[in-house]
Amino acid sequence: MRIRVIGGGLAGPEAALTAARLGCRVDLYEMRTMVDGKPRLTPAHQTTEFGELVCSNSLKSESPNTAPWLLKQEMRRAGSALLRIADETAVPAGHALAVDRVEFSRRIAEAIVAEPLVRVIREEVTQLNEADPEDGDRAALTILATGPLTSDALSREIERITGSGHLAFYDSISPIVDAETIDMNRVYMAARWDKGTADYINCPMDREEFDRFLDALLAAEAAEAKEWEKLDYFEGCLPIEVLARRGRDTLRFGPMKPVGLRDPRTGKTPWAVVQLRKENLRADSYNLVGFQNHLRFGEQAHVLRLIPGLENARFLRYGQIHRNTYIQAPLLLDENLRLKKAPWLFFAGQLSGVEGYTESIATGLLAGIYAAALVRGEQPVPAPRASALGSLVHYITHADAKDFQPANITFDLLEPLEEELRQKVRDKKERHRIVCERALAAFDAWWSTIEHPAAELSA
Repeated sequence: MRIRVIGGGLAGPEAALTAARLGCRVDLYEMRTMVDGKPRLTPAHQTTEFGELVCSNSLKSESPNTAPWLLKQEMRRAGSALLRIADETAVPAGHALAVDRVEFSRRIAEAIVAEPLVRVIREEVTQLNEADPEDGDRAALTILATGPLTSDALSREIERITGSGHLAFYDSISPIVDAETIDMNRVYMAARWDKGTADYINCPMDREEFDRFLDALLAAEAAEAKEWEKLDYFEGCLPIEVLARRGRDTLRFGPMKPVGLRDPRTGKTPWAVVQLRKENLRADSYNLVGFQNHLRFGEQAHVLRLIPGLENARFLRYGQIHRNTYIQAPLLLDENLRLKKAPWLFFAGQLSGVEGYTESIATGLLAGIYAAALVRGEQPVPAPRASALGSLVHYITHADAKDFQPANITFDLLEPLEEELRQKVRDKKERHRIVCERALAAFDAWWSTIEHPAAELSA
């Protein structure tokens, strides 16, 4: 039996490489391809490569005993292929794991080509219940990981099979600036609270500069919305102009927060700060952290050049907006990421209702593990609730469906400490350490039961 994995973003390649590592034969489908010498792309992608990062290049915090760190630690212990590649292609980013996005995609492609059990098929899939020719008339075991930009034809097919409409929110892409055009005399290098190395460029603003920038941002003209856009933004990734309209200090408590970024030249904390993060090891380009927006390109150029140090900046990419589509997972999925009414179909990545690169890879990892169990004739065992992996899936499968929104991994999703222990341990960092210790112990116990009969399956 072959496993069909549909989607070549993050969750799809992770699922394919995981299932192959567990001895399964995999067909990996990706609709982005070259047609008559021209790339066929989505509205947000710029290449046909696997694992293209369309927004930031960060997989979030590597600080011990944080929720993103915990999730990545579990994934590393489970042998996540894409997280290993992320570690290998990391660029300096203080206490975060950020990658060279071009090298990251290239290494993923190399890993897929090197895996003899994975066959790549460059075509759009529009039918999901096609029979597996090697398994009679039964529907082929399928992992659907087409991401937030699932094609219209496949979206209609998902609606047909699930019997449920999609939910959609809109996500934005941060601008990228040419490093050579940054005025380094006006900025300084630092990491917040001096955590990790000073890898971020910080553009400080005094109050007058911030007010001038904010007034221009509020007056800027938005890009024209397409007729089908509802513009229902994800609360965790709001465009800067939307945040700015919530109050004059909102940005100063969000992406422009100056706390912990003392200017070493003056010894003072600026009124506001814009941080720039490296795009690659060559450090020839930087992205504006948290500066996703939906403004016209000309308006962006005007507004962003009001940032100290970017007066003469050349932008390699402007901010954009794209649709993020996901299913009503609490109604549709079980804890093995399978569609309840069609258990041959798994969902992974942002389409399943998680948010973020690491979270998408994590669900791809789990879907690959669970699908491989079915190929072996076993019932998959869900990751334990106490673990970060299990807590992430528990959220998307048990949240209130009426108000369901995609989620990043946070401590709010993990099992809280018992009340007696909470009363005893008052320090928040110590509580987090205990939660992480408990989660890793639960994960290790679960992972020790996962067999790896690769030789048997591939024989």
